Order: sequence, then C-alpha cells, then structure tokens
Amino acid sequence: MADRRRSTRRSAESHRAPTRPAWPAGPVAIPTGSVELVTDPDDPDGVTLLVNGVPSSYLDLADPRRLVFEYMQQMQAVIDGLGEGTDPLAVVHLGAAGCALARAIDATRPGSRQVAVELDTALPELVRGWFDLPRSPGLRIRAGDARAELSRMPTASADVVVRDVFAGDRTPSHVTTVQFAAEVARVLRPGGVYLANCADRPPLALARAEAATVSTQFADVAVVAEPGLLRGRGYGNVVLAATDDPGLLSAPRLARAVRSLPAPARLLHGAELAAFRGAATTLQDPEPTAGD
Repeated sequence: MADRRRSTRRSAESHRAPTRPAWPAGPVAIPTGSVELVTDPDDPDGVTLLVNGVPSSYLDLADPRRLVFEYMQQMQAVIDGLGEGTDPLAVVHLGAAGCALARAIDATRPGSRQVAVELDTALPELVRGWFDLPRSPGLRIRAGDARAELSRMPTASADVVVRDVFAGDRTPSHVTTVQFAAEVARVLRPGGVYLANCADRPPLALARAEAATVSTQFADVAVVAEPGLLRGRGYGNVVLAATDDPGLLSAPRLARAVRSLPAPARLLHGAELAAFRGAATTLQDPEPTAGD
C-alpha cells in the first residue's frame, strides 16, 4: 500500500500547488456560521474543511483525484461509467464546500466545465484562496440557494448534477421534492445522471422517500450505501443515482466498482431498489398559502 501511495504521489506531481497559502488557525467567521481547516496528522497533504463544525470536504493537496469521503468515492464510481471514462463533462455541484469532487473530475476528465453553487457568500472566495481549485471557466463557483440557481440554468445543459446540500446534518427539504427532481431532470442532458447525497439514520425513512421521489422523474434509479447502514446500523450517507440511460446503473461494472471501493458498498437496483423503497411516499413542495 505504501509503494502504491508513493507511486500515486509521483504521478500527481503535476497537480501540486506551487506554494501553499497561509491557513488560518481556528475557525473563521462566515455569513452562515464558521469555517475551519484541520490538517491531517497522518498526511501532510491532507486537510479537512469544517463548516459549522461539520466535516464538509477532505482535500489531498498533492493528488486531486484522491477522494477520502466514502460517498464521494461512490459518486465517482457512477460518474466513471459516463462516456469513455475520460470525456469532458458538464457538471453542476449543488453544495460546494471545498470542491473536492470538482477537483477530482477536473483531474480525471480534463476540459470539463463545472459550476458549483454555495449558499454562503464568503466561502467560495476563501476556498479559492486556500486550495488549488481549477479556475473559471473550468470551475465557476457562485453564491446562492441551490434550487434557485438550478432554476436559472439552461435546459439540457449538464451531464451530471450533484446534490450535496446540508443544513447541519440534514438535507433542506426544498431540494428533496418531486418538483426539485423535475428541475434536475430538465437541466440534465439525455443520458445524464443525478447524484444526491442523503444523510440518514435507521430506518432510512428519508432515503426511502427520496428514492420514491426521484423515481417519478427518472426512468432508472439506484441506491449505493455501506452494507451496515442498509442493515440499520448507525448514521451515514446514502447516494441516490438517477438517469434516463437504461444501461448506466444496471452495468455489472458499476456493481463491481462499488464493491471494490476501500470501504465496500452495496448497489440496490431493480427489484432490490423497489424493496428498499417499499411503500414510501413521495416528497412534495408545500401547498401555496393564501397570498403567495
């Protein structure tokens, strides 16, 4: 493992930032709370970005392709099945934080055009100064509400839409509904994929409801998660993947890829996804009240 890691480091030298900027000691106030950088005691190139005390991104400054958060590895496994595996992609990230996934896509698929939306108005400029992020137009970061910004994006303009939006440890309800999923479907090109990070705890009621919800807008849906979480143990991340491409999520390659991750995951698709979804009801926008 050590030799393989050194080889990866050497092959990633071209991505290394020439000079590391000075990082603040302790939390930094931002409009939505605070942000803090915590260096990895076991890796001089690793840093975790905490937003309001919650780990929101892990970045390897020497190798942008290295994703540490398990749910991001699972998302990357799905993205790897698009096109020839190295084709540039148009990607929308709803929830930016440190842009770890955007960095990985930029490194593995040169020429990709990406937009990251972050609610906090100060965080985008901070992370640009702290990390070696791709410059615009390779990666544009805009401040705003995820759903509002998505509604302004052109129809059929993205190959991938990633939702990684949180308020504390929960996903805001307005980006979980049928109406929101319809907006995602509108922005995606034919054959594109929607990837949503749903943090949940047993009995995974939210993840089941989200699976039912996205199934109303997409022809094919799958769930990827750590087996223990699916068996009702602990709190964790469930990745929902949705597409109109009938071959993307059913490909044997994908099931093997998620099983082969450093933290092996399980793919639920077809009958297994239907059993997981069960009788869960879809999530809807609130009914307008008088005067709206």
